[in-house]
Amino acid sequence: MSQATTDTRQKLIDTAGRLIWMNSYGAVSVDDICKAADVKKGSFYHFFPSKADLSIAALDHEEAVLRPIYDMIFSASRPPVERLTMLADLIVEKQAEMLREVGHVCGCPSGSLGCELAGTDSIIKNKIEQIFAFKKRYYEATIRDLVNEGLLPQDTDCKARADEILDYITGQMLVARVQNSLDHLERNLKSGLLRLLGLKDSDHAADAA
Repeated sequence: MSQATTDTRQKLIDTAGRLIWMNSYGAVSVDDICKAADVKKGSFYHFFPSKADLSIAALDHEEAVLRPIYDMIFSASRPPVERLTMLADLIVEKQAEMLREVGHVCGCPSGSLGCELAGTDSIIKNKIEQIFAFKKRYYEATIRDLVNEGLLPQDTDCKARADEILDYITGQMLVARVQNSLDHLERNLKSGLLRLLGLKDSDHAADAA
């Protein structure tokens, strides 16, 4: 595959992922994607049989981009509480960046797409579940480390708590998108995440002192 061919395919993936995240799957057409990517429609169908196939490729790309970021945040050399607070800060930072760029809150890319399509497209649903499972593996490892450090009880159900973390973060981003405001996310994502696990928010504790 030539470099130009690879670049065109990747341009479609990047453009589709961004447009669908900014708007919605239903609101974005193949024509919209081709126009924004400056790619001819025939080239689109050369690489992808349908918009759904392109969306799967965009989700694959999202996971590939997230992996090194999660590897860095959830490094075993980093204290487990710091991993969680760093994740919360990064989420808020990325949402604020998108708000500045596009003028509205975009929420969770895979979560928003899942809300729209998971009940009607099983392939996209399965892909989103794969992304969620990938995230939960990092959360579960962090919770095990919290248990090992004595910060959580020995009988903690690590898998169930990882599920709760994913649900909480995804839900908070969904609410931020619905409200089109980062106020609640900026105020409560980090402290709420720690409260969910029964941990202290060191930032708020310092303020109180």
